[in-house]
Amino acid sequence: MGDDTSGISGIILAGGRGERAKPLTLASSDYIRSKALIPFVGRTVVEWLVEACRDQGIRRFYVIAQGAENHSQIKLVLGHGERLGVEIHYSRARLDRYNVGSGAATLHNLEHWDLTGRALVLPVDSVFEFSLARLTEAHDAADAVVTVAAVERTPEEIAGKYGVMQTSAGGLVSGFLEKPTLDRIHRLFPETSLPTAGRTLPTNAGMYLADCGRLRLAARTPEMIRLAQQRLDWGGDLLPWLVGRGLPVAATPIDRLGDLGSIDDYLTTLGDVLGGRYPWMRRAMGSPLSAEAPYWIHESSLRTKDSVTGTTLAQKISEGSVVVGPAVRIGRNAEIGPGVHLRHTDIGDGVDIDEGARLSRTAVGDGAVVGPYARISDSYVGPMAHVHSARDNPVRLSGSAVGDAAQLRPGTRLSGVSVYPRLRVPAVTGLPTGTHLTSPDDVLHWI
Repeated sequence: MGDDTSGISGIILAGGRGERAKPLTLASSDYIRSKALIPFVGRTVVEWLVEACRDQGIRRFYVIAQGAENHSQIKLVLGHGERLGVEIHYSRARLDRYNVGSGAATLHNLEHWDLTGRALVLPVDSVFEFSLARLTEAHDAADAVVTVAAVERTPEEIAGKYGVMQTSAGGLVSGFLEKPTLDRIHRLFPETSLPTAGRTLPTNAGMYLADCGRLRLAARTPEMIRLAQQRLDWGGDLLPWLVGRGLPVAATPIDRLGDLGSIDDYLTTLGDVLGGRYPWMRRAMGSPLSAEAPYWIHESSLRTKDSVTGTTLAQKISEGSVVVGPAVRIGRNAEIGPGVHLRHTDIGDGVDIDEGARLSRTAVGDGAVVGPYARISDSYVGPMAHVHSARDNPVRLSGSAVGDAAQLRPGTRLSGVSVYPRLRVPAVTGLPTGTHLTSPDDVLHWI
């Protein structure tokens, strides 16, 4: 299958098991949800990626999947692209054994599909605000084999968490620093220790524009063939190898990267999207119902009457008994009770938020129920989860994650705790921050 060399293809890397993002990546305690299918602002992550690329002209995509969950689940959502107006191909399951790292998986599948044109390589645990035209312009100017999409970060943001690219004035990459300490950053980049505000360094966003033909040719060496049979990642292995052999690798900044690989990063990115920091996604969400304190509510939810007062959400917002915004999205057929306050929060389809509940900086998945007078902040409540709160015994959640179909009893208070799917948690308080309730035995241990 030859590539259309006049256009750019999309290559979506869908490997891994999403360990950092648990319980978001768990449909049950023993069944992994593909990272690509994490729900995010009304769509799955992979749908956001495909639509963002499609709207910039990419019409053909290749999904490199790893493992049964990624293969089957992604295909169920995307099909062959008909619904999204694109063409989608999938890696063959029998070739999974060659996908030993993101770089190896890319190289093996470029050969399998015989791709020779340009391709935009993307991960499935991030969302991006980027210009493909600017990325292509930088790629052409550097005559690069690969151009790395870069995100500018401060030394404090980088220290111990992100890799840094050393670049020339022309944008070519000359070296890499893997998660340096703050002291090492200041030693190698003395200008970053000056009191001048806004000192930043380029970090790898995990998105690459590659010249497939030249990359394949460069990789046909005994050394690279051997590496690609062992372990070969894009950032840690393939890019340093290319730079070390004098092949042109460029870096150019994109507007924004939103990491979804952990609960904290997911909620931070959610806040940024609802807060308007991703203009393309903002436009894709449609016009907000309020310009002053932006919020989005599906018309079916505006018409839905609650079971306490029998009034619609539109009526309650008008009379001030429900406060929505800023930065709130409510999906389809949600039932919102009187006295509810929602800020910086995403509410999925078919959700019930009962009387007096207050939510801020929180995501609530499809079909979940949040009981009366619950207080939830900086948290994730998964699809079909049930927070059994009560007016005289409310549930309080802070910085916590509740997995799919889990149940919390009235009076539960959790701070920095993860509850895995389908667990029934009694009224517990005082669990240490960082506790993971993964099984009924874990729950019993803390009763």
